[in-house]
Amino acid sequence: MKFTENAIKVLGKRYLAKDENGNVIETPEEMLRRVARTVADADKRYNKEADIKKTEDKFFDLMASLRFLPNSPTLMNAGRPLGQLSACFVLPIEDSMEGIFDSIKNAALIHKSGGGTGFSFSRLRPKGSTVKTTGGVASGPVSFMKVFNSATEAVKQGGTRRGANMAILRVDHPDILEFIKCKEDDKEITNFNISVALTEKFMEAAIKGEDYELIDPNTKQVKGKLNAKEVFELIVKGAWTNGEPGIVFIDRMNQTNPTPKLGEIESTNPCGEQPLLPYESCNLGSINLAKMVKKVGDKYEIDYDLLERTVFDAVHFLDNVIDVNVYPLPEIERMTKLTRKIGLGVMGFADLLILLQIPYNSEEAVNLADELMKFINYKSKEASRELAKLRGPFPEFHNSIYKEGEPLRNATTTTIAPTGTISIIAGVSSGIEPLFAVAFWRNVMDNDKLAEVNYLFEGIMKERGLYSKELMDKVAEVGTIQHIEGIPDDIKRIFVTAHDITPIYHIRMQAAFQKWTDNAVSKTVNFKKETTIEDVKTVFLLAYRLGCKGVTIYRDGSREGQVINVGDKKEDDRTSRPRIRPEFTMGITEKVRIGCGNLYVTVNYDENGICEVFTNLGKAGGCPSQSEATARLVSVALRSGMDVKEIIEQLKGIRCHSTLRQMATNKEIKVLSCPDAIAKTIEKLINIKESDKVRESISADLDIRNLIETEKKEICCPECGHSITHESGCVICPNCGYSKCG
Repeated sequence: MKFTENAIKVLGKRYLAKDENGNVIETPEEMLRRVARTVADADKRYNKEADIKKTEDKFFDLMASLRFLPNSPTLMNAGRPLGQLSACFVLPIEDSMEGIFDSIKNAALIHKSGGGTGFSFSRLRPKGSTVKTTGGVASGPVSFMKVFNSATEAVKQGGTRRGANMAILRVDHPDILEFIKCKEDDKEITNFNISVALTEKFMEAAIKGEDYELIDPNTKQVKGKLNAKEVFELIVKGAWTNGEPGIVFIDRMNQTNPTPKLGEIESTNPCGEQPLLPYESCNLGSINLAKMVKKVGDKYEIDYDLLERTVFDAVHFLDNVIDVNVYPLPEIERMTKLTRKIGLGVMGFADLLILLQIPYNSEEAVNLADELMKFINYKSKEASRELAKLRGPFPEFHNSIYKEGEPLRNATTTTIAPTGTISIIAGVSSGIEPLFAVAFWRNVMDNDKLAEVNYLFEGIMKERGLYSKELMDKVAEVGTIQHIEGIPDDIKRIFVTAHDITPIYHIRMQAAFQKWTDNAVSKTVNFKKETTIEDVKTVFLLAYRLGCKGVTIYRDGSREGQVINVGDKKEDDRTSRPRIRPEFTMGITEKVRIGCGNLYVTVNYDENGICEVFTNLGKAGGCPSQSEATARLVSVALRSGMDVKEIIEQLKGIRCHSTLRQMATNKEIKVLSCPDAIAKTIEKLINIKESDKVRESISADLDIRNLIETEKKEICCPECGHSITHESGCVICPNCGYSKCG
C-alpha cells in the first residue's frame, strides 16, 4: 500500500477516525480494513455459510491496491457510529407548505449525515398564484430556494463534508426567467448549483426560433408563451457570466429511466451525474484506470483481464453497500432498495492516456474512451446478472425496462462522478478530466513552497536525462509545458492540460463516455476569459446533438474568487504580461491602398485567438516606423488578453491627412489611415474565421478558435489557502481535498 504525502495528509484531515479531542486514532490501512470488513458483512444476508473473511480480504486488496475506491462517505463512515455511506440524494418538494418544510427538514438530516441533495422545484405553483386554502398569493420557487439555502447554511455537515444542493426547474415553468437570473449575484443562494431542465420540445423550438408554452404545474393550464431561442440565449448568457445555470436534458434522462412506472426523474445530485427518482440515493465508486495497464515490451497496454476482475469486485462491493448503509430517512431506504442503483465510474483517465502515449485532444483518445466505457458498462451488467442469480433481481425489475431480459441485481450500474478527493488519495487525475496542470506550487512550512510535479512527467523527464529543479519550477509557474523550451515535442503532445484543450474536445470526450454510461457524466468544460457568448452557445448545442445529458462550463474569471491557478502569481493583479509568441500561427495578409502607397497588413492567430499584427510599406515610402510601432503595440495587447474588439474600436476611424487628401481622386483607397487599415484587416480575419466555423458540425476537424483559457489568477481554498480547481462540475482543492460539492 503506497500513498503519496498529499494523500496521507488528506486522509488524516478528512477520513481517518479521530477521538473526542480530534486526534487521529487509525492508520490508512486500518481505515481500509474497517471499510472492507463492514461492507463484506452484507454477504451473510444472502448466504449464512459465506466466507466473510475471504470477501473482506478481497475488498481490502481492491482498495489498498488503489484499483478502486468508493465515494467519500463510505470511506469516512463505514464501521463507525454514523454509518451513512451514500454521497447524494434526491428529495421531492410537494406544492404545499407542509411538503416544502418537510423537505427542508429532510435535507437538514441528510446534510448532517454527510450527504448532498438534489431538488426539483418544478412542482411549486408560480409566483402570484392564488392559494385557495388561505386566500393568499404564492411566492414562487425562487423564494423557497432561499429558505432551503438558509437551512443548509445552518447545518454543519457531519463535521467533515459541506452541504451541497442542486436546484432544478423545468424550462416550461412560468417562473423560469426569474430562476435563470436568480444567481446573477454570486452572493445569492450560495449553497445551490442551479440547472434548467430542458425538454426536447423546447430544444426543437429553440433551434427553429419558435415560441413554446409555459405550463402551471398546479392547474396544468397554459400560462403564457416565450420565444425558445431567446430563453436559450438567456441561459447561455448566464452560464457565460458566472457558470450558472447549467443545463440538463430532462427528457433524455427519462428516456433511459430504468423504472418509469416507479416515477419520473425530476432532478439530479449536486454535480449532475446522477439522475434519481424522489427519495433515491446514489452509491458510487471509481476504478483507477492508471492501474489497469500492463507493460508489453517497452510500451503499456490496457490489461482488460485485470479491468474485468476489478469491475466484478467493484459491483459486488457497491451492491453490498446498499445493504449495510444506515439511511437518514426510511423513505430513502425503501426507494433505494427497490431499484438498488449503483454507479461505477472511473478516475485516472488522463494518466492512462499518458501511459499509452495518446494525447487527450485526439481522435484516438475519443475512440479509446468509447471502447473502454463500453467494456466497463457491459462487464458491470454481467457482474450484476451474476449477483441476481445468487441474490435475486432488484425488487422493481418486473416493472423495469429490463423485464423481458435476464434479471439484473441493479437498475443502473455506471456513473462518471467527480472524484476530486478520492483521486487525491489514489494519486491520479480526477474522473475523466485532463490534467489541470503538469506542475503547480504547493505551500509548505515557513511560508516556503514546493513545485508539485505530475509523477508521470517527472518520471519521463528523469528517464530522458532532461529533469532539473529549475525546469520543474518553470513549469509550475505556468502549469502547462506547451510553450516551454527544452521539452521535446513528443512529450508536449501527451502532457496536455485542461487549458490546452479546445472545448469541443472536452464535449466530445464527455459524449464518448456518456454513450456507455447508464446515468450521466460529470465534467467541466473550461473556457478562457475572452470567450464569446456565441462560443458557449455552440458548446451547449453540440452537447445536445452528441447525446450528453447535461453541461457544466466554467469561464475564467467569471466568478470572483473562483478561478484556477496553475502558476505563481506574484505581480499585482492589475499588471499583465503577454503570453509567449506561439511557434506556429495562421493568418491572412491584405494589401491596402493608403496615401503613402501600398500597406501590407498581416494578421495571425493561433489556438488562443488573434495574437499578432505585422505591417510592411511598399516601395513608395511613407511612415513605416509609425505603422510598425502600432502593429507591435497591438500584438502585445492581443497576447496580453485585451479584447480584440476593444482594439478595433480604438484604431478604427483614426484619420491621416495624406490618405484623406487622396481619397477623393483615388477610388482604391478605402481606409482612413494605417491604424484604420490594421483595424479593418483584423475585423476581416474575425469575419473569415466566423464564416469558416460550421458550428453545428461534429466532425473531427471542427475547431473553435480563441477558446482556451490562458489568463491565470490566484484564488484560495477557504480551509488551507491553496489554489483550487474547477473540474467535473465541482470545485476541488488539490492540496487538502476541500470540495464545494461535498
